[in-house]
Amino acid sequence: MTNAALSDLDVAHLLADAARAAILPHFRKLSSAAENKAQDGFDPVTIADRAAERAMREILSQHRPADGILGEEYDNLVGTSGRTWVLDPIDGTRGFISGTPTWGVLIALSDETGPFLGIIDQPYIGERFVGGADIASVTGPLGVANLNCRTTTDLAQATLFTTFPEVGTPEDRAAFERVSAQVQLTRFGCDCYAYALLAAGQIDLVIESVLNPYDIQAPIAVIQAAGGIVTDWDGALAHNGGRALAAATPELHRAAMDLLKGA
Repeated sequence: MTNAALSDLDVAHLLADAARAAILPHFRKLSSAAENKAQDGFDPVTIADRAAERAMREILSQHRPADGILGEEYDNLVGTSGRTWVLDPIDGTRGFISGTPTWGVLIALSDETGPFLGIIDQPYIGERFVGGADIASVTGPLGVANLNCRTTTDLAQATLFTTFPEVGTPEDRAAFERVSAQVQLTRFGCDCYAYALLAAGQIDLVIESVLNPYDIQAPIAVIQAAGGIVTDWDGALAHNGGRALAAATPELHRAAMDLLKGA
């Protein structure tokens, strides 16, 4: 049974706090060696990834035992409530093991319609981006501020982010380059922090491919709360992963989607 003494937002903050405590002792430490989960390529995981997810799962077992859990590092837990906590303990492990501060903890709460509460937390910087039905805020070194996406409507004035220059398949890369050729500035390599920057009104577009549900559900909730739009490249729901297009305005979203489709 759900512990009514704590709201879902309270529980989400507990999860983010626990992940911070589990991760930070390992950041920029030579002892944080990474294992490779991929048979082909490089998909690293560290002791910090696993410790953070275990800590969050323990909190959920205490406060939300009826809810399901979908996490990156451990088996899915099917709940009875119709709600699922979607956890990525370190989104951007490649950045984590390289010492960059653009990785983050992703926490989302979803039902059959998709994510309705999300947190993007950057423990080292101390920034926490929160989005839900009644909240869109960031807390960090500069205090607390509301999250509001930019009002850019012209691709020629837009800033575009993606994590990997290769984006996905060769066809995905070609589609991305059609958009990139039309924007003012394209940048690479921020992992989940790019979505946080979009919600904070710093950039205008994020386009990615080959995503898992735990990569995108928290960003969806945060960006939508800030007034932005997240879909797949065809305009459908993106919370199951795959290819994602996040935009600050409907106009940018429509223009970028047309180019992704080859129009």
